[in-house]
Formats: sequence, structure tokens, C-alpha cells
Amino acid sequence: MAVKIIECVPNFSEGRRSDVIQQVVDQVRATEGAVLLDYSSDADHNRTVVTFIGTPEAVAEAAFRLTAKAAELIDMNVHQGGHPRMGATDVIPFIPISGVKMKDCITIAHQVADRIANELKIPVYLYERAAKSDLRKNLSVIRKGEYEGFKDKINDPEWAPDFGQAVLHPTAGATVVGARPALVAFNVNLDTSDVTVANRIAKKVRESSGGLKNVKGMGVMLEDRNIVQVSMNMTDYKKTALYRSFEMIKMEAKRYGVNVIGSEIVGLVPMDALIDCAGYYLQLEGFSKKNQILERRLQG
Repeated sequence: MAVKIIECVPNFSEGRRSDVIQQVVDQVRATEGAVLLDYSSDADHNRTVVTFIGTPEAVAEAAFRLTAKAAELIDMNVHQGGHPRMGATDVIPFIPISGVKMKDCITIAHQVADRIANELKIPVYLYERAAKSDLRKNLSVIRKGEYEGFKDKINDPEWAPDFGQAVLHPTAGATVVGARPALVAFNVNLDTSDVTVANRIAKKVRESSGGLKNVKGMGVMLEDRNIVQVSMNMTDYKKTALYRSFEMIKMEAKRYGVNVIGSEIVGLVPMDALIDCAGYYLQLEGFSKKNQILERRLQG
């Protein structure tokens, strides 16, 4: 019988204060049965992405502890950053890895959401596969207006939270919890400081504006480098490969006399997503992922 393993990738609204980041991430380290795989902080986004795995019970507990500590240390009233956000712990997705199905992650999402609302008094919205209505499946739709706008939005009966009272936590705001397949956070940097260009390119690339399927995107200013970035979530890299969005951004950038100068992956990435890119750019013929990758052969 396969061991039950779930992945969790919470995003919390702090990417600059290392002491706060460590205290929040330490909640995962301190949870028995949870294994911290990675965390990545971005000062311009003022955001940290954490990746950990574990048994369903351990992952649920670590996610709650992280949310509680973030609520204790982060005040959204003074938070500023380039990434959309609505809470100290902005989003908590649960992802099936081994021995579990999506329905198990949905159950855990609901349980954690209920606990956050009741014990921490933070209103919670459900998204993606855990959503109770189609209107709330898309994270960007829920988060529209961000923390500042949610002070009014939450009073609209249509936007009453799925768990908790229709009142923002005074410092921690609101949190979105859900279940989804694995995605790749993939960003492409441009040699311009004009964020309007990045936004226009993102609009061409993302699915919601008629672009590539399974791509979410927006333009972001990287203040410390004085350049802009097209920040994307590739929600199904098997159907829309990373190189497709990369090449489309290069093509669109030429319209504005702008060049791509680099890219980055935030957090972890499935190996196959990178192998697909290698195969495309190297124009490999007859290549077998199963038989020609050394590490896979060594694993048997």
C-alpha cells in the first residue's frame, strides 16, 4: 500500500524580514511528519513561497501552524509588495502526491479552512478543486481588489467567506485555501523598467485573456534590478510546456523593442517540465525519458 503523501505550497506576505520568514518557516520544521523541501523569498513581491510534504495529518497541522505564526507577525495594514495578496498567509494549496486522491486534498482543505476560521478568526475562501462554486475556482477572481479592496468586498453577500465571519482579521486579512494539481511558478524577466509592457505581454500570454491554456500571468516591477517581469503560474505543464510561454513572451516582447534577459522558477519543479524544454531547444530526435536519463536508469 502506497504511503500517503500530500504536498502543500503556502504563500505568505513577507519577503524582506528574514527573522519573520524564519519564524514562519520554522513552524513546518517543528511539525512531526512534515518535511520542508524548499522556501523562496522575493523582496520585490514581498512574499515567500514554502514547499513541504508529509502525511495528510502532518501537512494539515503544519499549514495551520504556519498560518497562525504569520498572523501573529505580519500586519497587512502596512504591507506593500508587487504581488497581489489579501492576507498574511495569502493562499494554501494542497496537492496529491502519493497514495491519495484529489478528493482527499479537498477534504483536508475544508478541515484546515474551518480551523483557521474558528481558531484564528481569519475568514477563509475556497478555490480550485476545493471551491464550492465555479465563481471561486479562480484565485485571481477571489483576490481581485486585494487586501485594501477586501475591506468593502467582504461585505457583499456574493463574497461572504466560505468559512468564518464576513469580517477581515484586523491584521491578517483573509486567506484562500484549496486543492489543485501540481503547477510551476515560472517568471520571465525583460530588459525594461516599463511595467506597462510586462502587463501587456502577460495579457497576451494568459488564458483568461485569450492566450495560452493553463497559463496565469501578470506584470511585476523588480525594484532592486529596475526591470520588469512577466510572472506566471503554469497550471498544467504537461498540456502547456514552459517553453511555449517563454517563446511567446520573446515574440511579444519584440513588438516593444524589448528583450528577454532571463527566467526563474520559484520553488520546486517536476523534472519532466525541464526535460521537455531541453528536448525542444536541443531538437532531440527519438529521445526516451525512460531509458536515456541516467538518474532514472539508476533508480531502476
